[in-house]
Order: sequence, then structure tokens, then C-alpha cells
Amino acid sequence: MLVLLGSLALLAGAYGFEHIGGLVPCEMCWWQRWALMATAFFAADAVVIGALSAGRPALVLPARLTAMVAVLALLANAGIALLHAGVEQKWWQGITRCTAPITAGDARSMMADILAQPIVRCDAIPWQMFGISMAGWNFFISLILAGVAAWLILKPRA
Repeated sequence: MLVLLGSLALLAGAYGFEHIGGLVPCEMCWWQRWALMATAFFAADAVVIGALSAGRPALVLPARLTAMVAVLALLANAGIALLHAGVEQKWWQGITRCTAPITAGDARSMMADILAQPIVRCDAIPWQMFGISMAGWNFFISLILAGVAAWLILKPRA
């Protein structure tokens, strides 16, 4: 439940910054969102299996395994967020390819569509708090959530 609520909160924050704050996500921001969506999916599955496992010991292991998959997805998100934060801080180079969407039509309409897309650089920091960017906060929060969730999953039951 912790991983589910945490991943949904991180997604809500990302979409809030986009739709309320007007911050258009870059390509690496989307990678983090996809990882968080996978995390939420597996965490929701673990919650459902866990609820069904009450009185059914055979479902306890599948619930724990599914929860660990959710934790691994959250750790993948933390890794992507660290990669993104490092690109923002110029610790290493980010993606160097064009990420404009491919559109159909003739060359003129394709060029117009490409030129109409907002330019969002992965190495720019559009928002930060206490000197830490959104990607940095995503990394820290995801890492802490994953650590606490893994501890809760693996700790011996009384």
C-alpha cells in the first residue's frame, strides 16, 4: 500500500506541475512517469493479492513477490531519476537525439508539427526546492519508499 500511494503521489505531483504549473515534461521526465505507472500497477496488484490472501496462506508468497516487483520498478524509477538529475547537474551527458513526435502527412505539415512542439531540454532545471530539482526529489523519495517497503516486505512476521 505504501508503494502504491507513494507512486501515485509522485505521479500526481508530476502531472500537477505539468497541468497546473505549466511545466512541460522532457523525454527523461516521461521515462520516470512510465516507471512510476509500472510501479503503481504492480503495487495495486500486490495490494489486491494481499487482501485476498487473508486466510489463504498459499497467496502470501505471490503477494510478497508482486510487492517486490513493485519495489524493483520503484528502484528503476529512482535510477532513471538519478540519471536525469545527473544530466541536469551536468555530471554526465543525457540523450542527444531528437525527441519530437513523428507525425504523418507531407513534409510541410510534418515540419510545422515539429516546429510547433515546445523545446524541453532534459539538462535544464525548470523547478527546484532547496537546490534539488524535481528529478532529484523523485530520486530521494523513491529510494526511501523502496527501502522502507523492502524492509516491511522482508521483515519476519510475528
